[in-house]
Amino acid sequence: MNKISSLKLVRQNLRIVKQVYPDLTEGNLRSLRELTRTLGLSVSMGEIQCIDARWYVTHSGLIRIAQRKRCLGISTVLQERQSDPVADRWVFRATVYKSRRSRGFVGYGEAEPSNVSPMVRGAELRVAETRAVNRALRKAYGIGLCSVDELGWSPKASRTDQRNPPSASTAGNNGHPHNGQPRLRDQLCLLIRQYNLDPTLVKAYAADFCGTQTLKDAGRDLVESFISHLSSSAKEDLDGLICKLNSYSQPSEVKQ
Repeated sequence: MNKISSLKLVRQNLRIVKQVYPDLTEGNLRSLRELTRTLGLSVSMGEIQCIDARWYVTHSGLIRIAQRKRCLGISTVLQERQSDPVADRWVFRATVYKSRRSRGFVGYGEAEPSNVSPMVRGAELRVAETRAVNRALRKAYGIGLCSVDELGWSPKASRTDQRNPPSASTAGNNGHPHNGQPRLRDQLCLLIRQYNLDPTLVKAYAADFCGTQTLKDAGRDLVESFISHLSSSAKEDLDGLICKLNSYSQPSEVKQ
C-alpha cells in the first residue's frame, strides 16, 4: 500500500469509528492510526473491530493481508486424536506457506460448545478450523493482534452497566448494550451506505429473512445473522444481492 492510499484509509477508518464507536479514547484512535498504516486494514470492510476498547483483527482481515503478501497457500488437517465428535470438540492444525521455499507456519485451533458464542453453536468444527488458520496467519506475518474468532467468549456488561441499564440511545436492539461494538442499527446503516443499497428494500428483506412482520419485531440473534448474511452477500455477489432486494419492491398501482 502506497503512502497516499494509506493516508486515505487512515482518514476513512477514523471517520467511521467516530460514528460507530463514539466512546473511543484518543489512545484507541492513535492505535487505530498505527494499525491502519502497518496492516492496511479497513473498518468498513469488517477487517478490524473494536471490542471492549481493544482492537481485534478479523478472519477476513487476515485473509486480506495474506492475499496482499501473495501467500502461496494454507492447508488444514483435523486432529482426530484430540477431537471428540460426541462432545462437539474439534481440534485443527493449519499451516501457512508464504512462498515455495517456506517450511510453513503452524497454528492450532480448538473449539467446543463452552468456548464459542451461542450464535455459532453447532458449528464448532468450522470455528476450530478458522481459529487454526487465524493463528497460523498471525505467526506467518507477525501480527500481534488477537483475532475475533480466537476470543472464545462474548463481551459482558461492566458492573456500572448492570447497575445503570443503558437507555435506548446507547443500547442495541432489544436493549442490549453494544459493549464497545457498533449497535446493530449502526452496522446495518453502515452496510447500506457502503454498498449504496435501498434502505426500504433492505428492511423488507430483513423482515422476510427473520420471519417477522417488521425488522423491529426480530430478536437480536436474528438481526445479527441477517447483518452477517447481508455483508457476505454484498462482498461476494453485489449484483445478485441487488436483484434479490429488487424482488421486494412494491409494484405501483395502475390508475384507471
